[in-house]
Amino acid sequence: MFPYAGARGKPPLRGVVMEVRLHIRLQVFKPGSGKSSISRAEKGLFMRHASASLAFMGTKYVALNDNLYSYLSGLRSDASDRLLQQLRAETAALGEEVSKCQVSDEQGTFLSLLTAAIGAKSAIEIGTFTGYSSLCIARGMATGGRLICLDANEEWTAIARKYWSKARLQDRIELRLGPAIQTLRQLEPGLAFDLAFIDANKTEYDAYYELLLPRIRPNGLILFDNMLWGGRLGDGPVEEPTGRAIDALNRKLAKDPRVEAVLLSVADGIQLCRKR
Repeated sequence: MFPYAGARGKPPLRGVVMEVRLHIRLQVFKPGSGKSSISRAEKGLFMRHASASLAFMGTKYVALNDNLYSYLSGLRSDASDRLLQQLRAETAALGEEVSKCQVSDEQGTFLSLLTAAIGAKSAIEIGTFTGYSSLCIARGMATGGRLICLDANEEWTAIARKYWSKARLQDRIELRLGPAIQTLRQLEPGLAFDLAFIDANKTEYDAYYELLLPRIRPNGLILFDNMLWGGRLGDGPVEEPTGRAIDALNRKLAKDPRVEAVLLSVADGIQLCRKR
């Protein structure tokens, strides 16, 4: 109730005692009487102390360092999965500038868990790269599930195809090569999805969203990757087009009555949306 202990030390004892006393007196209330046993001044003082308590508590998050990240990344169900490790190693061999496009280990597991939790039978991915995220989504799908993957790069998706076959999931995944917006517009009439994962051209995210949302079933999920833009958001106006597009979409989703959205600090930020 009174979160005073913390890294910033403790407040004066008198303030704590006063707040406890006022809190106790606030509880002395006779049902139906419409009156409490404290004065308006005491109540105002209590509320000021409560506000100070919340301010003192501050925001709640844990800053990661390399050791802590290794700890959390290693403690997941598929941490020892050899196929995922092989795919990550082969992708890393493409060079840092290319391999950084791959989702993180815990993101992959998160995608598998979400897919399985909602019993997804139909999913779509925009931006497949070398196939790590698609492999994780396909593994989480229900029996008879179907995943459509959209990408424009035949070289990188050739690696994805290879690992889909190794995982014996090639019959569950369909790759469609070409520009994402054009391919989305050409989807079959009536085709609907339980889950969508978007990790492609950031300046086109909003277009993907508007094209996909009508095809997402009620309570279906849409996930966007890289929504913290490398930690460069939140410090004021953004000038770079990619950053502006991500920031604008984050703000749009938070107010969009068509979805329930939360921005999660997983990897470079995942925006998780549930269609209402």
